[in-house]
Amino acid sequence: MNNIVSNIHSIRKRILNACKNANRNPLEVKLLLATKTVTAQNIAIALHAGETLIGENKIQELKDKFETLKSIPHQSHFIGHLQSNKIKKVIKYANCIQTVDRLSLAEKLQKRLAYENKSIDIFLQFNTSNEESKFGMQPEHAIAFAQQVKKLDRLNIKGLMTIGLFSAETEKVRKCFRILKNIQTELLETGIAATELSMGMSGDLEIAIKEGATIIRVGTAIFGKRPFPDSYYWNEQRK
Repeated sequence: MNNIVSNIHSIRKRILNACKNANRNPLEVKLLLATKTVTAQNIAIALHAGETLIGENKIQELKDKFETLKSIPHQSHFIGHLQSNKIKKVIKYANCIQTVDRLSLAEKLQKRLAYENKSIDIFLQFNTSNEESKFGMQPEHAIAFAQQVKKLDRLNIKGLMTIGLFSAETEKVRKCFRILKNIQTELLETGIAATELSMGMSGDLEIAIKEGATIIRVGTAIFGKRPFPDSYYWNEQRK
């Protein structure tokens, strides 16, 4: 318990320092707890410590932890690759879907949400690292894609999401985040209010904040190491 709380404090301090160095208001940057493989009990510790935003990669984990966590004020974002056959479940348990990366998925979400007379916040996911192991719409199709999704009235476009390159080469990582920021600028000019940028994790949050991130996704630096490195868990196509 103490480790989780102290780890949160450490990450919060890093965010604060990164914002200071980037001349940004720390209130502009939210911390999302990436909770894949983390027990509901450990997530509850973080929520009781004042955190309010969690992200799950798997629908089954989102469902399994729901009952334990539902009485604690928080929002759940789905941050994994979403298969069409899991739409019914994800809109039941998630407040936001950060990984809308293709029109066919958006249209199926629209259809199901209309059937249930609901709407949901979404992020458009882009593959800014151009890696085959990553999901996400290609950046060159950003405007057309966003304009098509905007027509779907059950989907509220809140922002954009990317998974940066897993690399020690800072400038290559920075390029990924800068591409997403540039997409945001273009979309805002067309009237699409994608005001949030979900990018950056524990290893590169300073770079992401410098480039305009408003949501930082952190898991291992708070809850401890998983059995495999982050690159394994975010390589969804291997599943």
